[in-house]
Amino acid sequence: MDLLKELDGRNVSELGGELHRFAADLYPICRSITGNGIRQTLKMIQNRIPLQIFEVPTGTPVFDWRVPKEWNIRDAYIKAPDGKRVVDFQQCNLHVMNYSTPVHATLPLNEIRPHLSTIPEQPDWIPYRTSYYKEDWGFCLSHNQMLQLDDGDYEVCIDSTLEEGHLTYGECYFAGRSSDEVLISCHACHPSLANDNLSGLAVSTFLARHLSGRDLRYSYRFLFIPGTIGAITWLAQNRKAVGNIRHGLVLSGIGDVGGFHYKKSRRGNAEIDRAVACVLRDCGESSEILDFSPYGYDERQYCSPGFNLPVGCLMRSVWGTFPEYHTSADNLDFIQPASLAGSLHACLGIVDVLENNRRYVNQNPYCEPQLGKRNLYRATGGDSIGTEINARLWVLSLSDGDHSLLDIAERSKIPFFTISEAARLLCDASLLSPLT
Repeated sequence: MDLLKELDGRNVSELGGELHRFAADLYPICRSITGNGIRQTLKMIQNRIPLQIFEVPTGTPVFDWRVPKEWNIRDAYIKAPDGKRVVDFQQCNLHVMNYSTPVHATLPLNEIRPHLSTIPEQPDWIPYRTSYYKEDWGFCLSHNQMLQLDDGDYEVCIDSTLEEGHLTYGECYFAGRSSDEVLISCHACHPSLANDNLSGLAVSTFLARHLSGRDLRYSYRFLFIPGTIGAITWLAQNRKAVGNIRHGLVLSGIGDVGGFHYKKSRRGNAEIDRAVACVLRDCGESSEILDFSPYGYDERQYCSPGFNLPVGCLMRSVWGTFPEYHTSADNLDFIQPASLAGSLHACLGIVDVLENNRRYVNQNPYCEPQLGKRNLYRATGGDSIGTEINARLWVLSLSDGDHSLLDIAERSKIPFFTISEAARLLCDASLLSPLT
C-alpha cells in the first residue's frame, strides 16, 4: 500500500491547511445530537466522500435507551432593559444550553440567574453545556458578561423546537477484499468546538477520501454520529454488521498541539492496540498509551461487555484535561494545521499496519542467506549495516510462520513501514513467502 508514500510527498503545510479550512467551514454550524445542524454537517461531508445518511425516528428503542425528540434552534437572546442584546446566539452558538426548550418571557435578573452558566476561573470564556435528557432551558456566557448585568427586567428568548423527529447519522463504507472490517468512528454533535468535534470530523473525512477507490485488504466503515446515543443507536440497528469488525478507532480531539494519547480497547491487547502503539512509537511526536476505562468517547459503547469490540480511542490532549475543553476557547485558533496533518499521517500509518500485517515463512531457513549476491546487502563491509539491512535480517530471522510483521516491528523496535518494505524485497528475491 502506497498511502504513506503519497502523503509524505505532499507538503505538510498544504495538507494541514486543507484540513483546517474544512474544519473552519463546519465551525459556525450549531450541531446537536439531533436536528438540522447535524444534517447540514453530514451533507458537507457528503460533498467530499460517498456518505449514506440515515434517519432513525424519535422513540425508537435502542437497548436501554430511546431515540430522543429532535431539537432545532433558530435564534436566542437576552435583552437588557434598554432593548440591547447582552447575550446573542447569533454571535456565538455556545450562548444557548444545547437542547434548551423554547422560552419567551420578561423576567427579573434574580429569576434568570439559575439559568445562567459561566466559568469563574476563565472569566472571558463561554462554557458549553447541554441538557439532552431533562427538559430545561439556559444560557451560557462569560463570567465577565454576567458581572456586567445590572438588576432589572430582561427579555429572554430561545426560539427552539423539541418535538417528534429523527436522529441522523452518516456512514461511509468501502468494500475490501475481505468482509472483515475496520471501524472508524467520530462524533458529529457538538456546536462550535474545534478540537472536540471538528478535528475528528476533518481527519476522518480526509482519511476516507484517501482510502476511496483503493485495493484494500479490509473493508472500512466510517461513522459520523452523535455522541453516545448515536453509537448506541448504530449498534442497535446494525447488530449483524458488528460481527465483521476486527479493528476499530474512535477519533476525537486530534487537532491541538498536544502529544498523542491512545486509550486501549477493553481487551487491552488487541491488534489495533498494538498497531497504534507501534505507529506512535515511531511517529516523531510525544505519545502516551492509556489503559481502557469505561468513560470517555464512544469507544465505551463499542467496548461494552455485550460487544467487546477491539476499538480504541486516538486523541491528542485528553478530554477534560485541558482548560479549553468544552469552552469557547476551543476555537479555530486552538487547532493547528500541522497537528491535523500529523494526525492524518498517524491514522494512515495505523491503516498501513493493519493492511500489511501478516505472517511469512523464510524460504532459506538454514543459516543466513547471502544477501549480497541478491543486491540486498551493502557493497563493502566494516561499517554499520544500517536500519534497512537490519530490518531484512530481523524479518528473515523471525519469519517462521508464527511471527507477524507487527511482532517483528515490536521486537526489533524498527518502524513497521521499514519492516514491511523489507518483507516485500525479500519476497521479490524469493527468500520469503507469505503464509496463506
